[in-house]
Amino acid sequence: MRRLMALAVIAAWPARGELRVVSSIPVLGSLAKEVGGDRIRVDELARPTQDPHYVDARPNLMVTLNRADLLLQVGLELEIGWLPPLVLGSRNPRIQPGAPGNLDCSQFIPPLDVPTARIDRSMGDIHPLGNPHYWLPPDNAKHLARGIARRLAQLDPEGTATYEQRLQRFEARVAEKEAAWAPLVDKLRGTKVVTFHRSWTHVSRWLGLVEVGYLEPKPGIPPDPAHLARLIALMREKNVPLLIMEIFYTRQTAALVAEKAGARLLTLPTDVGAARGAEDWFGLVEALLKAMAEPFRR
Repeated sequence: MRRLMALAVIAAWPARGELRVVSSIPVLGSLAKEVGGDRIRVDELARPTQDPHYVDARPNLMVTLNRADLLLQVGLELEIGWLPPLVLGSRNPRIQPGAPGNLDCSQFIPPLDVPTARIDRSMGDIHPLGNPHYWLPPDNAKHLARGIARRLAQLDPEGTATYEQRLQRFEARVAEKEAAWAPLVDKLRGTKVVTFHRSWTHVSRWLGLVEVGYLEPKPGIPPDPAHLARLIALMREKNVPLLIMEIFYTRQTAALVAEKAGARLLTLPTDVGAARGAEDWFGLVEALLKAMAEPFRR
């Protein structure tokens, strides 16, 4: 029955020269453009400087979704507070949950930080299915591009050869960039860091960073003075050189902690369009790596 429903929805796809793709955050749209080229048109719901956990569910976003052939979402409940009502309100059968036009990209990524104990609200804003901040490491980007290319080909069979060719070019370029980025990665490997939010696990595993602590005592919970005092003492004891945070968090408390601990505060872009030069996934990763490696240049 589910297969018949999926086929019926695909049959309802409008015949036109391009697929309309909507991504919950810009980086997923950027990866779609890499494999889709001029066969797709991409719109994004969240702004690149916006916390993707909290996006205003504005009515105009429903209009955008109403026209979509494919919705790309991060999943792992990153958008749980704002995307489901928009999808429902769009009245677009092509992108409803379970339809071929609704793609949860987290299915392509090995999950990290999956809780093993029972979760309750006292533990903060923990994601029960795993850490949803997964799109920066090159291996993950390749997994995402492959998954998106397959879904585009499912919705647009005539473009299959184009999607496959563009995917191969993307993967080849990723390999070239990984070789070029290797010196920056080597400088960072083994570096002790403190992060604002527990959102850097995938990046830390890729770069070999050692996460010593977190500015938030629990995910999404503001720190109290006692926690900050303990964190500063720990950073001094462990000689932690970097405190890193996303650009959409408030800097004041993080700057104070970094100053008291003798560390450098890095406010980093994590989405396409959030920094100069970060016009696509490649530019975003390069901007991130250069900013992180800058304190270690001689």
